[in-house]
Amino acid sequence: MTSTTRPLAAPTASQPAPAPPARYHIRFERPQDFSTRRVQALRHDYDRHPLMQLESLARLAKELYPTRQCRFIAPGTRQTSSFTHGDKDNYGRSIDEVFARIEEPGSWIALYNVETQPAYRAFLGEVIDGVRPLIEREQPGIFNVGGFIFISAPPSVTPFHMDRENNFWLQIRGRKVMNVWDPTDRHVVAAPDRDAFIVYADLEPVQLREGFVERSHAFDVGAGDGVYFPSTSPHMTRSDPDWVRPGDGVSVSIGVVFYTDVTRREANAHAWNLFLRQLGWSPRDVGESAWLDRLKHPLGRALLAAKVRFRGHRMRVGF
Repeated sequence: MTSTTRPLAAPTASQPAPAPPARYHIRFERPQDFSTRRVQALRHDYDRHPLMQLESLARLAKELYPTRQCRFIAPGTRQTSSFTHGDKDNYGRSIDEVFARIEEPGSWIALYNVETQPAYRAFLGEVIDGVRPLIEREQPGIFNVGGFIFISAPPSVTPFHMDRENNFWLQIRGRKVMNVWDPTDRHVVAAPDRDAFIVYADLEPVQLREGFVERSHAFDVGAGDGVYFPSTSPHMTRSDPDWVRPGDGVSVSIGVVFYTDVTRREANAHAWNLFLRQLGWSPRDVGESAWLDRLKHPLGRALLAAKVRFRGHRMRVGF
């Protein structure tokens, strides 16, 4: 059987050529200096993306609410508070009511793991694919790309805490001040506390103390601004009311997060370090020696596998 391929007809006045799809980007002032290990500012245009508009986010929240992926913090929460949040609005309001009153001072809702929705999973994939060449120069093997969206009206805060993923934090709407600390600052988070956080999600010792703010990188971010920060970089945000105008009083941010082969290797090294500390040893901190981390990786992986099998340990994502 043979077939012929006919050339596409040229568009006519009544049949205009289709517009090319919109493309959005993350940009660094000096891309050649980007490092997955370093806190740094960025620019982007994802604030224009249709999925990042409040109407789209309100629909997303309605889809996520039944699966408890909408989170709320208690009124009066401060940056020094524990980062605790529940899956019910503190005033008993429905999602529709929450968004109808989202510009009221102190409103705060977070949408967790938005990658469970196909459209947002594709969106997150597009974000990461745009910066993949920069990431994979140092950290190949990207996996578990996720997204966390924060919607609030000032005055509002996100308390001091840290995460296990690498994070491209994008400000979509409104303004925030973001403080981020270097993940290697052991004055802010001691090495044993970092090990325990990686393995057990223990944030109790990770607290904002006097003198910490002066050690941070402070970013005043508006729509189109953002910050990249590595795994275990402590951070917090606040949104003040001085930028608010009628009809423009909501801050929206998204953290596009991911793991890599390197974060997996280092997570297992943290597990081995924690084991050695329990024996009374003082191992070198993860990240200080690449060859030691490679040696600890299989040891930590075997240790955790034994805990899963014999002690019922629940393995966290990222290992």
